Amino acid sequence: MPNKSEPSETILIIGGTREAADLARELIAAKPEARIITSLAGRTKEPAPLAGEVRTGGFGGIEGLARYIEDNAVTRLIDATHPFARQISANAIEAAKIAGVPLDIRTRKPWEEQRGDNWIEVDTLEAARDAIPPRARVLLALGSQYIGLFASRDDVHFVVRMIDKPDEPLALPDHALVLGRPGDTAAAETMLLIAHSISHIVCRNSGGRAAYAKIEAARELGLPVIMIGRGD
Repeated sequence: MPNKSEPSETILIIGGTREAADLARELIAAKPEARIITSLAGRTKEPAPLAGEVRTGGFGGIEGLARYIEDNAVTRLIDATHPFARQISANAIEAAKIAGVPLDIRTRKPWEEQRGDNWIEVDTLEAARDAIPPRARVLLALGSQYIGLFASRDDVHFVVRMIDKPDEPLALPDHALVLGRPGDTAAAETMLLIAHSISHIVCRNSGGRAAYAKIEAARELGLPVIMIGRGD
């Protein structure tokens, strides 16, 4: 029986998604005597508030994650990362084996094309770039680390939405920058698409509810979505 001053169990959530934040809140309510830690990659300067403990930054590969698990007496590891964060998910599998703790994988299911959707499905970022027609006005709904790949399309106007202002100007020749988080409703996203005269959306099939409003808005407006698949 654990000492009252010690947590009954320690759960490490590898997060960064809305689902991970919801899970942390649910676990704290269900397990008040447990220690709940959410780990964030640190790409966002001011992440939304999270319940429980929060750590930020990488672990240093498989060995670093396994060492963190052991040093903090983690009894359960939960992978609730973005479905395209393949490296950390692969590391979590191996680190859990090394540390001898159970791994719970909570990968979001991909979106499925619905009636009224107009998807152009591609496998890679390069294919998405090449699928954009000349003179298009594109909402580029991707992480900041992928934007430079589209710099060669000087015949396209890009609208880039980012949570944080970039430290350096974007490499895109013709673009507008919108700061803020994605809208929670199709109505909010529709207003953005109309305001910028968007003709296409480029995004990854990340699944989940947090980023789905833009897909619903595109459906309502009849806009093509260049959808990058997971390749799995």
